[in-house]
Amino acid sequence: MTPEPEDEEGPNEDNTSEIYNTVTSEVHHFSKEEDLDTERGAVLSRFDFVWPDQLKVPAAGQETSVSAPVPDSDGDLQVTRKKDLGTREGCVLIEHQNATTLDLVGEQVWRGAIFLADFLLNHPHILTDTHILELASGVGLTSIVAAMIAKKVTVTDVDRGDILHLIHRNIKRNPELIKADVEVKEIDFYNHTTIDDLADRMKDVTVILVADVIYHNQLTDAFFSTVLRLMSDPPEKTMYVAMEKRYVFTLEDMDSVAPCYEYFLQKLDWLCCQNLSRVDWTVEQNSTNFKHYFTYERTKHLVLWKIKAKLK
Repeated sequence: MTPEPEDEEGPNEDNTSEIYNTVTSEVHHFSKEEDLDTERGAVLSRFDFVWPDQLKVPAAGQETSVSAPVPDSDGDLQVTRKKDLGTREGCVLIEHQNATTLDLVGEQVWRGAIFLADFLLNHPHILTDTHILELASGVGLTSIVAAMIAKKVTVTDVDRGDILHLIHRNIKRNPELIKADVEVKEIDFYNHTTIDDLADRMKDVTVILVADVIYHNQLTDAFFSTVLRLMSDPPEKTMYVAMEKRYVFTLEDMDSVAPCYEYFLQKLDWLCCQNLSRVDWTVEQNSTNFKHYFTYERTKHLVLWKIKAKLK
């Protein structure tokens, strides 16, 4: 997440006392947008992508090859521009906010969501004939892409602000893309009765998706508590977590550091020590060098983790 206006690396996520400060995402720079509701500040954006060769395109078009992103002289991965995409193009229409208070950042679109959606388009076999659960879905972009391939998708977030209604509206905006049975439900990391309420729906979930959910340590604790609960119950599940490392300069370190990401890594270690009588954990960091289907800048700070729980 990116504070407005000067620091493009993201807010000081550890400073929860500033939870009501306004933050804004850079992602809208990679979309076409128009004002939707000037009173609420909502916009409607078009996020362009290329259909992978292995997926059926709703409207036939000329096929094009999409190469893996190439680093520039500074080590940053070069953005794929729309003019380079050819004619096998699609788009996801997303209503969102360009700026919110920190507690409502789910109403914005973040780079990690597009990055994770890109990963899914590169690996559709992960989703085929499966029931997908997305946690902290925000505006629902990643779930909409998952619903292009999966059998069922359960889209979840905390019932705060307009987020759940926003997800519903975005699903309705993309009927030509969605092939899955999609439901929007609440999961609150701080209230596990919301998981209990979904017990029947969750019985066949095998893949969990998460994008850019970490921005302060208390939330990270609650997130991992939720993950432990979900992945310790059958059926066996694999989770993919995409995020952008957020760097801040601290006087203590006299350097730019990513404290929330470092804490995330500590909690990964913690998770691997839990419920060992019932679960064998496998954790690995995935390569980010996959094809660029969406139009966005894939920075070197994006990471993708795979967590698998094998039940004993």
